Amino acid sequence: MEFFMAIYIVFLFHVLFQLCKRFLGQKNDCCYMLNYECYTTTDDRKLDTESSCRVVLRNKNLGLEEYKFLLQTMVSSGIGEETYSPKNVILGREENPSLIDSLEEMDDIFFYTLDNLFAKSGISPQDIDILVVNVSLLSSVPSLAARIINRYEMKSDIKAFNLSGMGCSASLIAIDLVRQQFKIHKKAFAIVVSTESLGPNWYCGKEKSMMLSNCLFRSGGCSMLFTNNPDFKNRALFKLTSMVRTHFGSNDDAYQCCIQLEDNQGYRGFRLTKKLTKAAAQAFIINLRVLLPKILPLWELIQYAFVFYRWSKEKKPILEGVGSGLNLKSGVDHFCIHPGGRAVIDGVGKSLGLTEYDLEPARMTLHRFGNTSAGGLWYVLGYMEAKKRLKKGDRVFMISFGAGFKCNNCVWQVMRDVEDANVWKDCIDKYPPETLVNPFTEKYGWINDERLSFLRIEDIQR
Repeated sequence: MEFFMAIYIVFLFHVLFQLCKRFLGQKNDCCYMLNYECYTTTDDRKLDTESSCRVVLRNKNLGLEEYKFLLQTMVSSGIGEETYSPKNVILGREENPSLIDSLEEMDDIFFYTLDNLFAKSGISPQDIDILVVNVSLLSSVPSLAARIINRYEMKSDIKAFNLSGMGCSASLIAIDLVRQQFKIHKKAFAIVVSTESLGPNWYCGKEKSMMLSNCLFRSGGCSMLFTNNPDFKNRALFKLTSMVRTHFGSNDDAYQCCIQLEDNQGYRGFRLTKKLTKAAAQAFIINLRVLLPKILPLWELIQYAFVFYRWSKEKKPILEGVGSGLNLKSGVDHFCIHPGGRAVIDGVGKSLGLTEYDLEPARMTLHRFGNTSAGGLWYVLGYMEAKKRLKKGDRVFMISFGAGFKCNNCVWQVMRDVEDANVWKDCIDKYPPETLVNPFTEKYGWINDERLSFLRIEDIQR
């Protein structure tokens, strides 16, 4: 009886949702993405394995065990040889970064992506009505948003927002803010700039849980142009159809699994704990319970009700039920997963029953660009576009996680066939490579040889 009641409720919810969508003005409550531009830079900023080793060896706080841990992490991270590092790290100033270093890092990313975005779209900076900038680890005065307004001489009544501390899923938070502003400001243009400040936040201590961020995070970012003007519908690349934001910060373990703090020696860094995976799964579950009924067709919603009922009775993880009992591709065509790390990509893939084809864009983005924090999703989307996967009418499911702990997901509808090689233009023909095995594995295989445990860090440096 309970099961049939659940089916009835799902059916009723579906009918009401469709009626509301049609008659309560959502047709005019639109958010179109006209263009986006990801950051790339020169080869002298690349941080390959050899360069990473040199940076590690500059840290005099490390012993052989910490050194081995870092090198093993590099090998297993899924990150390739062509990711980008902040300039001050390349130049050996990671331990004593200046404010100028921090601002120059932001200027480089901001102005590269925005200059190209304005040129590509044909929209003038003076036409922008809303500006949202998200950088979690740097808050300057005047704000970073003000820095952009000053550079491009934007109009005085622009609505500017500067978000900090929002983590890797901040770009979807920024887009949600734009969507809310679009309800007030009609026929408006909005810019979202998503990146992270890595240069002044390089960890120079020796706690393993804090050293991980040095191995995973790399320079990157993206600027996006949005409008709610229906006259630009035919020029749009994507239309936002659904978004659900979940915040699991009320749970202490989730709150503390990704957190900025100082170690016992006073070195500031970003701690990633083993509880991160569990926090991500729990936040994902909460998010999917709200999002799936919005994006799946009626027959899949009935299946969803059945899966949820059966698995909750058996007290099994609902995500396993989602992966094995639902056909998510009846509601979406592509999966744009935050390239936060190999474990994140593997976990989402297993939970949702995805194929290697589905996971390829996230894996290749991690390999080529690393974890670029809030900007990462757009490199994944760019890969799909460069590979000519995105056709008119397709639906793209974006999945992001961030400190807090947050899970923010959304669905985009592709408005026209898109196939710009974008930031991937110089390397897309090389992807996917024949192997993702780090060349470090062969060159430095001795690191796992216990017979060489007598070595000292000084011997390696020589």
